[in-house]
Amino acid sequence: MASDTASPRRKPDPVSAKGERRRGPYRRRLRSRIIVSFVLLGFCLTTLFAFATNWARMRVENQLVEDVLNRNIDEYAHRYALDPTRSPDLPVQQMRARLVRPDKFEALREEEPDWYEFGNGNHSLSGVDERGQPYSYKLAVRKTPDAWFFLAYDTTESIRGEAQLNRALILSVLVFSLLSLVLGWWSASKVMKPVSDLAARLRAYRGGTSEPAPLAPRFPDDEVGQLAQALDDYSSRLTEVVQRDREFNADVSHELRTPLAVIRGATELLLARPGLDEKVLQRLQRIQRAEQQCTDLIGSLLLLSRNERGQGSSNVARVAEQLLDAHRAQLGGKPLELVLEGERELVIDAPESALSVALGNLIGNAVKYSQEGSVRVVVTGNRVDVIDSGPGLSAEDAAKLFQRGYRGTHAGHSQGGGIGLSIVSRLCDLYGWQVSVRPGTERGVVATLTFSPAT
Repeated sequence: MASDTASPRRKPDPVSAKGERRRGPYRRRLRSRIIVSFVLLGFCLTTLFAFATNWARMRVENQLVEDVLNRNIDEYAHRYALDPTRSPDLPVQQMRARLVRPDKFEALREEEPDWYEFGNGNHSLSGVDERGQPYSYKLAVRKTPDAWFFLAYDTTESIRGEAQLNRALILSVLVFSLLSLVLGWWSASKVMKPVSDLAARLRAYRGGTSEPAPLAPRFPDDEVGQLAQALDDYSSRLTEVVQRDREFNADVSHELRTPLAVIRGATELLLARPGLDEKVLQRLQRIQRAEQQCTDLIGSLLLLSRNERGQGSSNVARVAEQLLDAHRAQLGGKPLELVLEGERELVIDAPESALSVALGNLIGNAVKYSQEGSVRVVVTGNRVDVIDSGPGLSAEDAAKLFQRGYRGTHAGHSQGGGIGLSIVSRLCDLYGWQVSVRPGTERGVVATLTFSPAT
């Protein structure tokens, strides 16, 4: 069976019973994004400020200490050069000076191996003394052939001060991040309040009046007001479209049903006349079947346009037999057998008009594209299979099945606009059915219409 239309449509996103589109397990709200942005901004700025403060303190302090060391050790060496017979004194707090004469150079290797190895310049030393107390100092070194000069500056207190400053900076980062959170929460509430009000008013319109009150006058003339104005314009145009659609449906229902009723009445009167010629009788019966098909199709299309389910129940086998009888009368000389198999008691919760349109399109395609052999309609469980012996289903058809306007590769010059299976698919969406096609075992196509369980 080559189809008038093809390819399973992309499944829509799941929709809840109330019509709301279900979201994933987590949905990041705009309010949350604003708050997170404020927190990140506050945290990054305070962290950067703390880092810059600590870096500047270390740089300035290190520069000052080294300048003091350089000046004092130069003064220390100068005093020694003026009077080498005595050790010069430097009454500078936090500093300890040491003079090593040439005969004590090797003894220094044993006492202070680090000092012995250091060259001229400033060096940093830290560690733990014999009592287990941490120490840290900077050492200025000047080595000459006549004497070695060492000047140590105790920076232990400075290290403690640095630790205290770091703790204060970390606390400042936490405090300012918390303030950023509070500020972000407050700002997000202020910024999002008009948007939340607009969303609440839109939700209030759901299922309400067909002519909702304008939104724009309730909001200031800002971005939210512009959005409200655009929504008002869209709502107005949508209301006009819905109104035109309702009027069109009403017009179609009235204008088409009236002549069909006339045709039905005239056909019934003619069929009631005795002694009709066999050919005339067959043509009248064909007109009667065509009128019934038109009535069913119009009713189904009107229900589809309103997205409403029709009321009633249908025996699947009985409707299938009626459809097969209608197609048998139109076979002409085509060597094609139409067979109904399977259960006869399957009843579904849907009007016969909807079932007739859906199943009729599947059977019609099978009959149209099967030139010989058979078309079998098998009713089993809660489904019906239409199995034909036609040319089969191409890969291109399978890829575009049920796409509106698509005509199968085997359609040739046959009549049809490629909307038959599209209507079937829409009916299945409306009634909760499922429709699918697959290649047959040896040839042809198997079309399956699966009905929803009875409730």
